[in-house]
Amino acid sequence: MKRVSVRARRMPIVMAVLLLAAGAGVLLIVHPLAGQTTNPTLQAIWQLSVGLMSVLPEPTLDPLLDPPGNFHAVKPQEFDPAHTYLVQAAWLAGLGCPTNGFIAIPNGSFTGVAGTMPFTDAACPTGDPNDQHNEGLLLVKTGPTGNFASATAELINVKGITPLTELGFDIRKTGTADNPAGSHCGAGAPRFNVVTTDGMVHFIGCNSPPGLEIPTASTGWIRLRWDATLLAAAFPPITPLEVVRRIVIVFDEGQDPSGGPDEFGAAILDNIDVNGIIVGHGATDAS
Repeated sequence: MKRVSVRARRMPIVMAVLLLAAGAGVLLIVHPLAGQTTNPTLQAIWQLSVGLMSVLPEPTLDPLLDPPGNFHAVKPQEFDPAHTYLVQAAWLAGLGCPTNGFIAIPNGSFTGVAGTMPFTDAACPTGDPNDQHNEGLLLVKTGPTGNFASATAELINVKGITPLTELGFDIRKTGTADNPAGSHCGAGAPRFNVVTTDGMVHFIGCNSPPGLEIPTASTGWIRLRWDATLLAAAFPPITPLEVVRRIVIVFDEGQDPSGGPDEFGAAILDNIDVNGIIVGHGATDAS
C-alpha cells in the first residue's frame, strides 16, 4: 500500500470516517497494508488518525535546550475547530494513581486529623517522582462520537526514539480493561497515534490490540503495557526499524453506541510510559 504522509490534508475523508463511526453507513475509501486485517473499524480509526495528525500543530522544540528523544512531558490540548466545547483534556490534582502517597486518619471526634498512613495503589508501585499532587490526565468527549472534536495529549520530545519497545499508561478502571465499568477503553480511544519519520501514522487503541494487564490487587486502576510484540500488532505495525517523529494520545469516542460498550465518553489516565520512562504530571491549567 502507498504510504500516506501526515502532511496530506484528508479532511473530507475524515468527516466520512466520523459519520461511519456514528453509524451513518458512509463508504470508507481505505485499503489495509499488505497482510493486515480488513477490519473496517480499524481502517476507520486509522483514516481518522491520519486526518487528525495532519491538522494538529506539531510542537516546536529547541534541540540545544531539549535534546531529541528525551521524553519528559505530556501536554494536554483540545482539538475543537468548531468551538463545540464538548471535549476536555487536562492534568488535574487528586485524580491520579497514588504512588508513595498517604491518607488522613481522623481524630475521635471527627473534627481534625489525628495522623496519616502511607498509601500506594497496588496498580502503580512505581510512578512519576516529580508528581507531587497525584495528578491524573482527564480526557473527555461529551455527546456523539461524530462530533469533529477530540481531547488530545502530545508526548513532548519523543522525536528520534528508536526502537520503540514499550508504550503504556495506567487507566482508572476496575477488573479488566474490557470491563464496561470505569474509564472508557475502546478500540479507538484512548489511543496512541504514533507518527514515524517516514510519514506513516500508526495507532494503538486501548483495546486494539489489548494491552498487557499487569496483575495487581487494585480495585480502581489497571496498568496497561504494549511491548514490542504488541506494537508489531499496531495498525499499521510498528517495527524495531521505525524511528518516532511524534506520539499523541487521542480520545474521540463519545456518549453513543460508537463509544460502547460503556458509552461513558471519558477516561482518566496516569503514568504515561514510553520505553520505561514514566510521566504522570503536567500543567494544571484547564479552562
